[in-house]
Amino acid sequence: MNAFFEYMIKYVQLLRISDIIDVLIVAVIFYYMINLIRETRAMQLVKGIVFLFAVFFLSQWLKLNALNYILGGAMQIGAFAVVVIFQPELRNLLERMGRFKVGNIIDFAADTSEDELNSMIDSVTLASQRMSESRTGALIVIERTTRLGEFISTGTMLDANVSSRLLENIFVPNTPLHDGAVIIRNNKIATAGCLLPLTANNNLSRDLGTRHRAAIGLSEVTDAVIVVVSEETGKISIAMNGSLTRNLSEEALNKALKKILNRSQEAQKIDKIKFWKTKS
Repeated sequence: MNAFFEYMIKYVQLLRISDIIDVLIVAVIFYYMINLIRETRAMQLVKGIVFLFAVFFLSQWLKLNALNYILGGAMQIGAFAVVVIFQPELRNLLERMGRFKVGNIIDFAADTSEDELNSMIDSVTLASQRMSESRTGALIVIERTTRLGEFISTGTMLDANVSSRLLENIFVPNTPLHDGAVIIRNNKIATAGCLLPLTANNNLSRDLGTRHRAAIGLSEVTDAVIVVVSEETGKISIAMNGSLTRNLSEEALNKALKKILNRSQEAQKIDKIKFWKTKS
């Protein structure tokens, strides 16, 4: 043990101020880049790449030569593929670096209480029911773990508390924001009038309009929960994981959202506890 402390003391004595500054700069750059990636679907791709690297080194350690050879070849091609796949994110990264402000380095996601979550769900449910009765088309996206920054940036920023009246007002026909999606983040309306990707699934029912196809399209590439109110029929639907659940009543919608989102919040709390346990 004494030898270990002696080694650490010698190592610290060899450190220069420039070394500490160097490490801090690299840490800040990595932290900032992770925050940028966290706002996009690229985070899911990064997790996949990390997994492949882990399997590659594990196969090398276990001397699984065939698997190691295949993964090694795939990773050589993958270096070029990553640039192609991440092209939109890389462009967005450079643009945001050009708008960089020191105050943006620290950006912690806000914690929300169960009461705030349930209040938000009640407001969304009530607004959906009222718009269903008046046959007002609506598209409401509730962000979960996959960050929706790239879609939020296509709309008009609001950062407003969620209320049924505000949601109803946003989707009034022939108003500037009615034809896009509302995105809710941390139990607040982050933005309205957002553009969402349409699904490429050609096997969907022909009576599904653009709103439903946009809801399914977003649910295919993120874990968001999307509430859709049909302008033609007034029926309420939920899109999640690439599938659409239709013809929901007010009570069924409320129960479904509380079950999904409360479970999601509990999972996030568990992940935070695990993270801090590993740090301590």
